[in-house]
Amino acid sequence: MTLLALVRHGPTAWNRAGRSQGRTDIPLDDEGRAAVARWRLPPELTGATLVSSPLARAVETATLLAGRAPAIEPRLIEMDWGDWEGRTTAELRTTLGEAMQANEARGLDFRPAGGESPRDVQARLQPFLAAAAARGVPTLAVAHNGVIRAVAALAWSWDMRGKPPVKLRRAAAHLFDLGADGAPRVRALNQPLDGDE
Repeated sequence: MTLLALVRHGPTAWNRAGRSQGRTDIPLDDEGRAAVARWRLPPELTGATLVSSPLARAVETATLLAGRAPAIEPRLIEMDWGDWEGRTTAELRTTLGEAMQANEARGLDFRPAGGESPRDVQARLQPFLAAAAARGVPTLAVAHNGVIRAVAALAWSWDMRGKPPVKLRRAAAHLFDLGADGAPRVRALNQPLDGDE
């Protein structure tokens, strides 16, 4: 088994506003940078291979957290929210009504207009997971909520309908063991980075 740790990027202004960021390249703001500066990695991740989504908020988080620049891994980019980027879930539920409710009920096949589904995200991540497993060394990946949920759903065999088995917290490392084929199994979720838990 190979260790994979997933960490969500630090907070941005759009996170605080509840806006779907997707591929929109929103950077960390000052409050987000200050939060990440307080984070500390668990000892088992010291010296792990460091990779990041190409989006600025993830690259900056990785650099601040590990004290070095990450290798960029395009497959870690956030789920594409298409025409819905910049909008809030509440706004979409109000404007789209029953159509949004039906789309959300599709779980892994939920698809924003012009965007990608969580199942698409899983398909793009599986070669990354297999490559990380083949390297056989611990990997720390700084990514996005949609990416972390997609990996957790694979590990849980969860179809993303209803509530997740465990709420994934921000400011936490989510640890998975990768089998030889890259299949993830949960090792430990919600390992605090900020010392608040």
